[in-house]
Amino acid sequence: MADPCSSRWIHPAVILVATDLSDLDRLMPFALDQAAQSGARLILLHSVASFDTMSVDAVGLPYYDTSGALDAAEKALRLWCEAARYHGIECHAIVREGNATQQIAAAARQFKTDRIILGTRSRGRLGKMLLGSVAEQVLRSVNTPVVTVGPEAHLPVQSGFEERVVLHATTLRETSRPSAALACELAIQLKANLVLLHVLPPAEQMFHEGALSDFDAAAARQLQALAAETAANCNQQIETIVLHGNPFIEILAEAATRKASLIVLGATHRSAFENLTRDRTVYRVLAHARCPVLTLREGQTAAEADAELLAASHLV
Repeated sequence: MADPCSSRWIHPAVILVATDLSDLDRLMPFALDQAAQSGARLILLHSVASFDTMSVDAVGLPYYDTSGALDAAEKALRLWCEAARYHGIECHAIVREGNATQQIAAAARQFKTDRIILGTRSRGRLGKMLLGSVAEQVLRSVNTPVVTVGPEAHLPVQSGFEERVVLHATTLRETSRPSAALACELAIQLKANLVLLHVLPPAEQMFHEGALSDFDAAAARQLQALAAETAANCNQQIETIVLHGNPFIEILAEAATRKASLIVLGATHRSAFENLTRDRTVYRVLAHARCPVLTLREGQTAAEADAELLAASHLV
């Protein structure tokens, strides 16, 4: 069976760091750590909307000072690039004007990015419903692994006695195999244990809906089969867990209990209407995880992603 993981996903040569500037102190330690591990080049990107900076003219009428925002962003990114170069990491800063999600996707194609790192924030319920999240829009639109660093995320402090853990929450769909394979390879790279987690609906809900009593056993068999298939291709021992409850709560709780170094999720493309009406598990995990979360769009193999990048390179 062909390895569904591309080596460029495991050992990225180019990492794109998309920032709103306020999250640089949080993002850059992760970016520098990952670049040092793989020898990757860093591209720091900030997108400035035309209305980011407002001033007042001589007669008191407001106008937008886009050039001022661009200059301030370039200065902030330049300082971090200098810090990266001090550590022997190649780094370039780019500031562009326009929609953040579109600019991130365009830069990923232009520079043939192997991994994207970006921040996410916790928002109020109304804000999530109406505005969504740049992080969520990016991970559902690009065919590259996306690492998000939430406001509660921090680099793990290794005592020398604790074992690292990579937690992969899976839907058990056929299209989840690439993300499981990626999680396995990353666990090897991090010298970590790999845990596959599948969350079923609450037991009470399944009982009232007439679910079969052996549904747990069936899910456990599927998860063990996925673990066996994944382990056979990456030579890694894998632990499997089936739980009942709210997916995002159980994923975050399991990651916190095990002090996970990384959470790996598969993400599916959904319509705008579905994004507004569904309980968005991925978004909630991104916003509240205490470690970075790597997402890979399900249904996309590395070969397909490579083909899309090759096609896009002719358009740049």
